[in-house]
Order: sequence, then structure tokens, then C-alpha cells
Amino acid sequence: MFGLVLVLLVVASTFLSRFIPDAVFDNVITPVLNVCTFATAFTGAWTIYRHTDGMRMRRLWAHALVLWGLGDLGYLIANIVAPMEVMNMGAARLTTYELLLGNLLGWIMVLYPTETLRPGWLNGRVVLWQLLPMLLMVGLDYIIPIDLWPVIALYPYALLAIVLTHIRAYRIWCENNFSTMEHIEVQWVVRYCIMLAIIGGNYVYINLTHDHTRAFTQQWFVIFMMVYSTEQILFRKDPWEGIGADNTAETTAETPADTPAVSDAEAQLLAQWMEQDKPYLRPDFQLSDLRVILPKNRTYLSQFINDRYGCSFYQFVNHYRIEEAKRLLCESPEMKITEVSARAGFSSPSVFSRAFSKESGMTPKEWLKLKN
Repeated sequence: MFGLVLVLLVVASTFLSRFIPDAVFDNVITPVLNVCTFATAFTGAWTIYRHTDGMRMRRLWAHALVLWGLGDLGYLIANIVAPMEVMNMGAARLTTYELLLGNLLGWIMVLYPTETLRPGWLNGRVVLWQLLPMLLMVGLDYIIPIDLWPVIALYPYALLAIVLTHIRAYRIWCENNFSTMEHIEVQWVVRYCIMLAIIGGNYVYINLTHDHTRAFTQQWFVIFMMVYSTEQILFRKDPWEGIGADNTAETTAETPADTPAVSDAEAQLLAQWMEQDKPYLRPDFQLSDLRVILPKNRTYLSQFINDRYGCSFYQFVNHYRIEEAKRLLCESPEMKITEVSARAGFSSPSVFSRAFSKESGMTPKEWLKLKN
């Protein structure tokens, strides 16, 4: 559905833009679309500010929307009060204004995914190191005879690449802390990064060719991205909520040097608890729930599971759930897969089928036939 909407948006806007005269586009369409972008940005920011719930990453997204909206508002006011040509139409390269604006907007839009994947990692020092290369390159572009604009124009892609490197650590952290991945997958980050990549490429293309077709598409694309991302931020489950600032992705992606050896007594206690109380039957069962029998911090508990069982907490819990599902299938062969998955603690039948096939090498129905 997401990909279909993007394709329809690009095709429709590209088709419609071909029938818009340049004068109408410059004097009517562009100001109207800028107003729409500004209104969308500030409406989204206002909505997020009202529902931040103390989450830093939501505040960062609201800040990003405000900054983008102010940029559109400033552009509109400048052209009404004192019209000025900020784009060198028909030029063979980007202007300094365009280079700075493109880099700053690109940096602003990676704030949210960075904070989501690595809470607390984005501090003042990191921000300085991210912006400094761009400022230095713009300055050098005036001093040295070598034309640096292609490197400067593409610098936001380097920031985007940094975001993508955090995805693996984020996925590892989620698997080591949760037994259900349905609402904490990283597909939304991938979609967001795809949109940013398209917007960035479109921006460079617009400034090289000043093609009104691309500019028309760009405005609608930005509005769509703001609406989509705001909706995701408001309604997507936040796995970091209530975890604590010290539990970042790195805490489970790497092995702490001072983690004590796994105790056989602790492993036996855990196995007994899992078999008797069956806490894994709850879809919201997570690593911190192990503190009921093992009062340790999350880092220790995660390393405990990794060392003792050679798998993540997610895989560890799924093993128990699959064994429970097999028991249910043997006792009640007529039971529907949807009921089996729910009673075994899986969040959905599709998740159950994938997990069962991955561990058993066959579907639940195939396993049941073989068993009988």
C-alpha cells in the first residue's frame, strides 16, 4: 500500500504538472504549495507537541517540522515583502544558498530516526561533527579552485547512511528485549529513509535543471512524508518507552566485559519458572519480566540468555511458544491455527506460522500430518 501511494503520487503530480504554464506555476502554484507545506508542518508539530508524553524523539520530530515550516514561511514572506532570486535559474550548479539549505533540511530530517534508533546518542558534540564538514566544504568551495558542489550537495546522503548503520543494532536490541516484534519492526525507518533519499535526489535535480515538473512533485512528496511520518510517530509502538536512558542499542549489541558468568542455578530456576508459570503465553512478555525470578539489570539478563542458550530473547521465547503450540496441536488436532497461535502466546497467526516453519522446517499442518 505504501509503495502504491508513492507511485500514484509521483505519476499523478508529474502528469498534472505538464499542463501548468510556467507563469502560473511560479506565481500561483508554488506559493499555494508552500502554504500547504507550511500548514502541514505546523499542524503536525502542534499535534506532536500535545502528545509528546515526555518522549525526546517526538519532540525532535516536532522541532524538525517547525524548522521546515519556518523555512517555507520565510521564503513566502521574503518574496512578498522584498522579492529576491534565491535560485539561480538555468545555472549549471547550485548556489551557496541552495547548498546550505539543502544540507540543513537534510540534517533536520534525520534527527527523528537517529533518536529513535539510538536514544541519547544525538548530543551537541555529535551535531557539531555532523554539521562541521558541510560548513567547511561550503567555505572551501569559495577558496580553492576545485568545484566542490557535487560533494556538498550529496553530503545529506552521508548523514542518511549513518542512520542506516544504526538499524542492525536496533534490531538486535529489540530481539534481545522483546518476545513480539510485530509493532517494533524497522520497516518504518526503511520507508522513511527511502522518502528522504527520493526527496534529496529530487532536490538536487531541481536545482540543476529547475524542472517545474520535478518541483511540483517534490512539494506533494514532502507533504505526504510529513503526514505519513507524523501518523507513524503518534501511533507506532515505542519500544524504548519506560526502558531507561542507559539501555541503548549498544548495550546488547556488544558483550560487557564485566558481565558475570551464567549460573547453573539461575538457568535451572528460569527453566522451572518458564515451564510451570508459562509467562511466555502473554504476547507482551519481555526481558524485564524475568526480574520476577532473576532480579538483575537488563544487560545482565540479555547476556544471560545469549550465553546460556545461544540465541536472542525473542528466539528463546518463541521456542517455548512453539513447543506449547505443538502440544495443543497434538491434544486438539481439530483446533484452528488462529486459536493455536493465540493460546500459545503469538501475536498473530502469520507470526506463528513463520516462527514454526523457521524452527521446524515445515508448516504447522505439515508437522501435524507427519506426527500422526
